[in-house]
Amino acid sequence: MSPPPVTAPDFAAAAAFVWHPDPDRLVPVPSVNRVDLGLLIGVDRARDTLMANTLQFAKGLPANNALLWGARGMGKSSLVKAVHGTLQADYPHLKVVEVQREDLPSIGRCLNLLRGVPERFIMFCDDLSFGHDDAHYKSLKAVLDGGIEGRPDNVVLYATSNRRHLMPRDMIENERSSAISPSEAVEEKVSLSDRFGLWLGFHPCDQDEYLAMIRGYCDAYGVVITDDTLRAEAIEWQATRGSRSGRVAWQFFTDLAGRHGIATS
Repeated sequence: MSPPPVTAPDFAAAAAFVWHPDPDRLVPVPSVNRVDLGLLIGVDRARDTLMANTLQFAKGLPANNALLWGARGMGKSSLVKAVHGTLQADYPHLKVVEVQREDLPSIGRCLNLLRGVPERFIMFCDDLSFGHDDAHYKSLKAVLDGGIEGRPDNVVLYATSNRRHLMPRDMIENERSSAISPSEAVEEKVSLSDRFGLWLGFHPCDQDEYLAMIRGYCDAYGVVITDDTLRAEAIEWQATRGSRSGRVAWQFFTDLAGRHGIATS
């Protein structure tokens, strides 16, 4: 016996959902893990561009799929969630649906549940990338810009990745050097990223931006610390990590807040 048809959930029950296949279902998320948009430092251009695109979409106007790519830990996924959180108060019909990379083959079935309903959906795929012999990207290509049905008008895709073309560089170079028709092989690999209308690049932060991030968290959560002490401790923390990013700034602040007895959630 075939299972009964999957029914769409009550989209008014939550602002965000997670897609789970086998069995197919959209699970509501009671509380989204995100930071305030104003606490994201050093990503002004990407913030303004993504906000404008998302606002158009929330108003029912044309909008592009967006690929947020670049340095790890610089707020790519945080920006997507923060933009949605900022707009959701004025546009309660704007929802987020998170899809895991390994579930991309079922993405067409997810879209069937979203198609034709009055709500508008940001389909969010975090840390999207593909390796050797990984054919999952073909499922996504048809959704973005292809297939008979195409992408529903009430769905836009936002994805984050550390890779601009979503594929390892050595994978692209190997195709270029070993394929019978190198140019066609490379086009096949990079054509997925071409289907995102917006490419928003994220780059490593400098020390001043790193310190400004931490100061912003301190002010927002009420942690009292002098600039000199913050600077000395934050620089020492970054040195032990061997890197500097928004994620490292938050990790230092988490430790700092804990030592000051301040809750962050």
